[in-house]
Amino acid sequence: MSEERFPLFPLSAHLLPEGRMALRIFEPRYVRMVKDACANGTGFVMCMLNSSGDKSKNEHIYPIGTFAHVIDFDLLEDGLLGIKVAGSHLVEVSHISSDEDGLRTGLCKDLTPWQCEISAQQMAPMDERLKEVFKNYDELAKLYESPQFGCPNWVLNRWLELLPVDGAQKQYFLSQKNCISLLNYLSALIA
Repeated sequence: MSEERFPLFPLSAHLLPEGRMALRIFEPRYVRMVKDACANGTGFVMCMLNSSGDKSKNEHIYPIGTFAHVIDFDLLEDGLLGIKVAGSHLVEVSHISSDEDGLRTGLCKDLTPWQCEISAQQMAPMDERLKEVFKNYDELAKLYESPQFGCPNWVLNRWLELLPVDGAQKQYFLSQKNCISLLNYLSALIA
């Protein structure tokens, strides 16, 4: 797989493939990143923050991120730029460097998606609980025109975004070649 350099957007919230997120952009470096991505029809990588990593050595960014595209934008009432992004696919980030304005970029290599062939019966508790979450949190539900509650990868990625577990644990699940360890973890939590 080839590597390509993309801007990085480290964030404490997590976006995964086929996920959606609304963001308020106010730092000049990220305004520039969004303008460039929109003007060039490209994207950027949403990265998880590693609170114990050394920021001066760019170790505060975990190596697995999600390539994202801006799908909508608006000028908010407070004058900030509001964007809606969609996660495309996982990438492995390496060789991080910083531009003059502090915007970080990294070499990004596409990662193979999870293999997740599980039965509807195995998914039943997780997809039903996720439907309840979407029903109770209108702001989340509004991000998705067509939720894919019948797709195991989609359901598991939404749970992994929502769960209050640290970035290291999420990185572990994302690094697996299949979704079984995450499925087992969620089954224990939701049961």
